[in-house]
Amino acid sequence: MEINPNMKPLHPRRIISWVAAGLIVLLIGGNSFASVEYGHIGLYKTFGKLNNNMLSPGIHFKIPFFQSVIQVNTQVTKAETDTSASSKDLQPVSTHVAVNYSVNKASAYNLMNNIGGNFDTVIINPATQEIVKEVTAKYPAEDLITRRDVVAGEISQLLTARLAKYDLVVNDINIVNFKFSEAFNQSIEAKQVAQQQALKAENDLRRIEIEAKQKVAQAQAEAESLRLKKQEVTAELIQLKQIEVQEKALEKWNGVLPTVTGGATPFVDIQALTQK
Repeated sequence: MEINPNMKPLHPRRIISWVAAGLIVLLIGGNSFASVEYGHIGLYKTFGKLNNNMLSPGIHFKIPFFQSVIQVNTQVTKAETDTSASSKDLQPVSTHVAVNYSVNKASAYNLMNNIGGNFDTVIINPATQEIVKEVTAKYPAEDLITRRDVVAGEISQLLTARLAKYDLVVNDINIVNFKFSEAFNQSIEAKQVAQQQALKAENDLRRIEIEAKQKVAQAQAEAESLRLKKQEVTAELIQLKQIEVQEKALEKWNGVLPTVTGGATPFVDIQALTQK
């Protein structure tokens, strides 16, 4: 390769200028686009002011250094809250509630412009705590356990109406846990034991009553059977039985008559036998 002797070497400042220009171009180009993730919508923020032009998921152009894109999650999100309250019968109750909610896409600008991105802390958690306390105070502590689905439904209904004012949609609510005092837990356990014992005693009583009724029925059946048998006994049957007895005695007789009889009736009625 031949080197042109007339070619002037590049000045270091020129090289630096070109490198700087290239970096500026890359920097401007890299800040001219923003991406919005799937399950989100984007909002332009220019000099701190929010624009109500909503951006769908994908790549979008923005003014470098002066404009940014805020992403708002519109997927179902979970917010968990712990609440301490008192039941209707003044039992202390700690409740752990999980709220599944989502942002109304059409009203995302209003939500972000009026409340901001920390709406779960500012709106959802305080509203959940207030409503849980309100509903918990309507029910005795024991009903909170046995009617959990009813309590959850009432909380969901009230919370849905409250959060709708802020363009938030309640998808579902779950009462993860009710926690009561140790004394109340012991009383519930004792009550359950008493109920089980009472149920066992009731079952034993029913069993005894059934067995007694069975014995009465058996005795009645035996008495009825005896009564029917008595109705079947007639004079002819008695006479026939007497003849059968006499025949069996005659079979065993050795032909010698006894010298003494013990009663008016002869030992064997010879006449009756000979007349057969």
